[in-house]
Amino acid sequence: MSPVSPARPQNVGERAAQILARVAAPTFADRVLDITDFGAVGDGTTDCTAALAAAIEACSRAGGGRVLVPAGRYHTGAVHLLDDVDLHLADGAVLAFSQDPDDYLPPVRTRYEGMDCYNYSPFLYANGRRNVALTGRGVVDGGADAEHWWSWVKAPAPHEGPAKQRLLAAAAARVPVQERVFGDGHHLRPNLLQLVDCQNVLVSGITFRRSPMWTVHPLRCTNVTVRGITVDSHGPNNDGCNPESCRDVLIEDSTFDTGDDCIAIKSGKGPDGWHPDQATIGVVVRNCRMRAGHGGVTVGSEASGGVADVVAYRCQMSSPDLQRALRIKTNAERGGYVRDLLFADIEVGEVRKAVLEIALDYERVTDGAHPPQVADIELQRVSASSAGRGLRLIGLPDAPIQRLRLYDCTFSQVAEPDIVEQVVDAVGIGSGEPEQLGQR
Repeated sequence: MSPVSPARPQNVGERAAQILARVAAPTFADRVLDITDFGAVGDGTTDCTAALAAAIEACSRAGGGRVLVPAGRYHTGAVHLLDDVDLHLADGAVLAFSQDPDDYLPPVRTRYEGMDCYNYSPFLYANGRRNVALTGRGVVDGGADAEHWWSWVKAPAPHEGPAKQRLLAAAAARVPVQERVFGDGHHLRPNLLQLVDCQNVLVSGITFRRSPMWTVHPLRCTNVTVRGITVDSHGPNNDGCNPESCRDVLIEDSTFDTGDDCIAIKSGKGPDGWHPDQATIGVVVRNCRMRAGHGGVTVGSEASGGVADVVAYRCQMSSPDLQRALRIKTNAERGGYVRDLLFADIEVGEVRKAVLEIALDYERVTDGAHPPQVADIELQRVSASSAGRGLRLIGLPDAPIQRLRLYDCTFSQVAEPDIVEQVVDAVGIGSGEPEQLGQR
């Protein structure tokens, strides 16, 4: 995209429409299979894993349709979705996932913090499927707490640190993914919902709670709709929705109250992201509400494959526990690009650290062989009532942030001055003359 003229903000509706022309929620056959007909019992104690699997398989084999989870609390291990199946949780239905790690074995092909491997199955999982959905007004309860899953984050309990280092080393050495086998005894936490290499995905209406790690994680998917969900999960790395290496994604009318980023757009870390087909291209976020979190709408930190063509608009963000409203984070070890991002009509009430943070020194890494490229970022009518600061912009000498435009943005009750370092061609445009950011 050519550099944006300071006098001509982009048309938000047109930008979004170009992406949304390629997004359509899947439809399903008029067939309903009730999991209780396959032996499931909603008493909170009966193991319903086999019943859920049987109902999903029967539905897919018959040509697809809806697998109904009626009101009740259904105890289960890993649930794997199949082609042409809408797993529908009725109002009052709870999928209550087991706290026993053995219920998520054998390992499956997954991605952990941007690196491909075999690990514990995500609790809800699909791989290589077409036309898959999770819908309804029910609840997905991951069961994570201080004694289960979240305790794996750091010492003194057995924790993920050693396994993460082994996975990092394996990815750097380009060890084949089939040989990167973790799972039992390695303490790498699974995601709550992960969809891998799927086409035509719908996640709608569900409330997600107590995720072990990232909550809703489409990975290398095409045509994804996330609509009307609630993520209320405050554990470590409890991101809300993380489209990673995806094409054509819509996230709308959803509420996020999280222990990490509310929405984080990603594209792999290091060598596993350094391929053209790992980019995330075409994401629309609209009419969402962000409460607690490290960032409201975030790109990174795993962005090695590149992120482009993102439009986020008509969102509301506010909480004393919201650290940043809009955030881009990466570093010179990860590479990749972030470009053509448009944020518009974002209402921020209270944000602790910054309204906009672009940090290319993530994890305090300032040197590396793969400096990122971050350019063509536009904000229109972004307002904040109370903020630690308006802008925190940290570029790198050999990778400055380029072409940032702020149109009619208002940041009130700002406690600290802006930080603007290694930024080229950044302009704020209001009712007066354009103002070069960092020269106030």
